[in-house]
Parts: sequence; C-alpha cells; structure tokens
Amino acid sequence: MRNLEKYHGVIPAFYACYDKEGNISVEGVKALTRYFIEAGVQGVYVGGSSGECIYQGKEERKLVLETIMKEAQGRLTVIAHVACNNTADSMELAAHAESLGVDAIAAIPPIYFRLPEHAIAKYWNDISSAAPNTDFVIYNIPQLAGVALTPSLYKEMLKNPRVIGVKNSSMPIQDIQTFKAIGGKDTIVFNGPDEQFIGGFMIGAEGGIGGTYGAMPKLFLKALECFKKGDYETARAIQYDVNDIITALCSCKGNMYGVIKATLKINHNIEIGGVRSPLANLVEEDMPKVEAVAKLISCLLYTSPSPRDA
Repeated sequence: MRNLEKYHGVIPAFYACYDKEGNISVEGVKALTRYFIEAGVQGVYVGGSSGECIYQGKEERKLVLETIMKEAQGRLTVIAHVACNNTADSMELAAHAESLGVDAIAAIPPIYFRLPEHAIAKYWNDISSAAPNTDFVIYNIPQLAGVALTPSLYKEMLKNPRVIGVKNSSMPIQDIQTFKAIGGKDTIVFNGPDEQFIGGFMIGAEGGIGGTYGAMPKLFLKALECFKKGDYETARAIQYDVNDIITALCSCKGNMYGVIKATLKINHNIEIGGVRSPLANLVEEDMPKVEAVAKLISCLLYTSPSPRDA
C-alpha cells in the first residue's frame, strides 16, 4: 500500500515567472515559492499549463524546477510536469526531475497527431523509465491535449508500478469516480477543474491541482477545511465565490494567467511578469477589471462567503 498522503489537499499549479526582458526570473520563482509555503498549501505542480510549458525550452524548465527545489527545501510536495512533444526531451526532463528529488513527475499525452492508445502508453512508460524511482501522474486534459484518457488506457498504464494516479482536468466530474474505481485505494485522483473543486472532492478526489489556486490559495484551503468538517453549506458558498472570481479572471483581453500575475502584484507585491507570446498580455483597458478582481479576492479572504440561494 502506497503512502499517498503527501499528495492530499491543495496543490497550486506554479506560474511562469518572467523578468522585464521576458526571460525566466529566478527571483520571481523564489518569491512565488515562498508565497506558496507561507500560504500553507500542500505542494506545487510545476511546468504544466499555468507554467506555460509548451512555450518554454528544456533549459528554462530545468532552471525553474531547480530554483523551486532549492527554495522549498522539502517544505512542499513537488510534482513536475515533464512532457514535451517528443519522447527524448520528455525523458531528459524526467531524469532531471528525479535527480532533484521531486515527489512525482507528470505528463500529458503527445499533442497534435492523434496517436493510438498503445503509442500513448509507450510514450508515458518511456518517460517513466527515465525516472525509475519516482511516482508518475497521468495528466488528463482532453480539451487542450485533444486526447482523452480512457478506462482501457488507464488500466494499461496501471501495469506500470510507478503510476500512482491521474490529474483529471476533464469537465465531466464522473471521470473522477471512474478513475478512482479503476485504480482503487492504492491510487490518487486529483481534481483539475477549479470550478468543480468541492464537487471533485465530494465524488472521490483526494487532492486538487488548479491554475487559479495561486490567486486565492486561502479560499481553496478554507473550502476544503469546511468540506472535511462536513460544513457543506459553507464549502459550497466559497465555491460559488471562487467561481465568480474565475469568471472575472477570464473577462479581460489578456490571458487569464496574465490577470492572475497582475493580481499577485497588487495583493502581495509579487512581481513575476506577464505571459509569453503567443499568449495575450494585458492591455491598458484591462487594468480596471484587474484591479476590481484583485480587490474582490482580497475582500473575500476576510469576509464570510456570499449568501446564495439553494
């Protein structure tokens, strides 16, 4: 029986940190790592969608992970997403992650070409073989990857003893139930869609990995605390507030992650730059909305959840 408790709880997806020239900001990575430690989250998920991984080179991704591991000093569970769109680069990042002592590696399926399941399984197993002493998490995000994890593919992957579960970012919440039933107690399913955070835990997720957690980690921590205590009414109310914030984060011309980074600068004086092209950066007309959502997040941290009709 594996000890999976280190993966339970709130695990924010780590944001890409850039300096004024658009290069990786080591100081920004350090500051964001400290912010997550101080917030009291369980861990961080590095190099995924929020980390803008598909727009970064291998050496940049290595630098980010190295910086986080040095700054965290074991105070965070670290899951490193290592997938690239070719096997060799993915294996290189996997081996590098293991050398740093991460808790787990993760990977989406290859994108662009529609590969058969046996080819996807080989890709994931090859990546895992490059980190033979490290847990492996499948990242299921079909709306972006273009490929969905099926029950048959998951059963095949569970033959690999390093596979511990799924980061499930598909919108049907039933998928969490399906993957948990297939994997059983010796696996973990992470809820991916932040909009269904409480629903995901209700149906069987033990951990959550999300791209908006970093903007408001204490709200997600409070929601999970209420859920665990059986205070479902308050947990639901917090979820509604979170969803209102997510809607606001997506209301600008600039990319959502650019909005989140701007709110972190306003609320916490953390400077981690914008987003990397071709993602859309913020424009001047976005700033009133950014300031409004930053204020909304700040206010909700210190007030009771908004009353809602049942």
